[in-house]
Amino acid sequence: MLAVSDFNEFDKLSGFSEWALSAEKDAQRLFHGRGQCFAGFEYFTVDYFEPILWIVLYREPGADFWAYFCVALQARFAEVCTAAIVQRRYEKSPSTYCLWGSISKEIYAKEDSCRFKLDLTSKQNIGYFMDMQPTRSWLAERAKGQRVLNLFSYTCAFSVAAEQAGAAAIVNIDTSKPALTQGRENHKLNPAVRSSELTFLSHDILKSWGRLKKLGPFDIVICDPPSRQPGSFDALKDYRKLVRQFPALLVSGGDILVCLNAPYLGQNFLEATMDEFCPSATFISRLAGRADFPEADLDAALKVLHYRL
Repeated sequence: MLAVSDFNEFDKLSGFSEWALSAEKDAQRLFHGRGQCFAGFEYFTVDYFEPILWIVLYREPGADFWAYFCVALQARFAEVCTAAIVQRRYEKSPSTYCLWGSISKEIYAKEDSCRFKLDLTSKQNIGYFMDMQPTRSWLAERAKGQRVLNLFSYTCAFSVAAEQAGAAAIVNIDTSKPALTQGRENHKLNPAVRSSELTFLSHDILKSWGRLKKLGPFDIVICDPPSRQPGSFDALKDYRKLVRQFPALLVSGGDILVCLNAPYLGQNFLEATMDEFCPSATFISRLAGRADFPEADLDAALKVLHYRL
């Protein structure tokens, strides 16, 4: 009976019995345990990428609860979702398995009119960050005719949003050549009515900035680095190296988005870094997150701050 009582508690906290899939078939988060709003169930998330469910475990769950949860999930969604796929992120080398169905090579995240290809066999990130959707919407409202610099571009979802909105030129830069290759594919998936001038650079910006400065100046700079990537970037000591370059990269009045998804560094860290190393920039606002990513502590959540030079 323990599994039943645990599941009943989960249902009460999470509203499991009321979970509904997006009528527009857009990507959505059905359960955001990572936001620390559901005591005892913080260790997993459940996403919907039509037509599959994607579950990520950040620690090993209790066997009894997990068995009951998986049965209940299949009873609710097996008829409308072709597969439910689980990633064990907590393992040294994360593994993936199916609760039902099979892993397809052609799975996409739908976001408004755009599609982004997913790699569900990846050892960690799948090629798309759903929680950045409000930020892409912010960019789409401002990108028409603008020159955009996309730092740490990953698979170029910001670039796709900017081109769809009519940006004049977009420079994507990342150290990962495979990520940039996927970025090019994402652009091909989402042809724009009027193409932007697109640049894809595989480069470590911490080593040199000369080429980027020659490609500028830019009207909008998006800075979304990893919080801590061994041998590559550590926000605590490296973010300042980015921030001090902004005045040389932007036009006067240009917009800056500084982003950070590190639970151990709050908004004050970004504000203090900007104040000290880019004092010519003025804080405008913090962008709101998605409603389906509830957070108990906004300082521990994704932080996206808008500044203007």
